[in-house]
Amino acid sequence: MRGMRRPCGYPAFLLLLALLAPGADTASAQASAARMPENASAQLYGDSWTCNRGYRQSGERCVAVTVPNHAHAAEASYGRGWDCDRGYRRIDEGCAAIALPANAYLDSSGDHWECERGYRRIDETCAAIRVPKNAYLAGSSYGSGWECERGYRAVGDACVAVQVPKNGYYVDSSYGTGWKCERGYRADSAACIAVAIPANAHLDHTGNDWECTPPYRKERDGCAPL
Repeated sequence: MRGMRRPCGYPAFLLLLALLAPGADTASAQASAARMPENASAQLYGDSWTCNRGYRQSGERCVAVTVPNHAHAAEASYGRGWDCDRGYRRIDEGCAAIALPANAYLDSSGDHWECERGYRRIDETCAAIRVPKNAYLAGSSYGSGWECERGYRAVGDACVAVQVPKNGYYVDSSYGTGWKCERGYRADSAACIAVAIPANAHLDHTGNDWECTPPYRKERDGCAPL
């Protein structure tokens, strides 16, 4: 229609933005590169940077890492920038050899040691574990370092046979007496005696004591009505 103008300015504005956008990205990249020090690499995202291997960050610079003897450059660019080789550990600004005592080996970290099986640590040595009769080496060197065979229990530094009383049975446990009473009996010192069940009562869930049958309640050694 005559007298109406087509809004031609809007597409031109979009075209201008499209032309300017790459230039803006280039300017940002150039600014980021200008801020990045020597011996550094740009991070994958953002405009940050990290020091190359063999260098560490010191303020806004990347300075060469001085690696002492028996050490190697670390993967991380922060911290001291080096780690001691296996078999050495850090002392001040150097790496000293780890003194392995007899019957010991380096652990997985490479900077500590552990005692071999059959030995346990005492101060800076590995002493042999003395296994008593009727015992065997435990999976761990902590504690005594040994466990009693089945049918025996630890008493001090020895393994003594478990004496199961009449109406009792053996239990495989590293603590306690090593036995329990059968259902209907209760432990009394080193014996199992019958549980005396009063009228209107029955054995409880443990089997070694009694409880009143509802609607009775416990009163002294018997069961009284509610």
